[in-house]
Amino acid sequence: MEIKVLKEKAEVTVFLKGRLDTPAAQEVAAELEPLKNEASGTIIMDCGELSYISSSGLRIFLAFRKAAAEKGGKIIVRNITNDIRTVFMMTGFLNLFEIQ
Repeated sequence: MEIKVLKEKAEVTVFLKGRLDTPAAQEVAAELEPLKNEASGTIIMDCGELSYISSSGLRIFLAFRKAAAEKGGKIIVRNITNDIRTVFMMTGFLNLFEIQ
């Protein structure tokens, strides 16, 4: 699992590449934890190269959504693949996030 974070003004883009399975989710959550402090702006989760997401990976998205709601920010999920879209649809995440 690879993560790249790009910060521009009040917007942070997180590029996720690979499989966000349970073992990777623990590492990703720890690496992205400091970004929750910036949840008052816009955080974009770019999933264009995300090939798989487990329930543990979905919890990371929920944690960012909660942090953004508490701080008046927003989370945008961008470039989801058909496989990830299917998971988001089955879990109701399509209704929880702004999808671009």
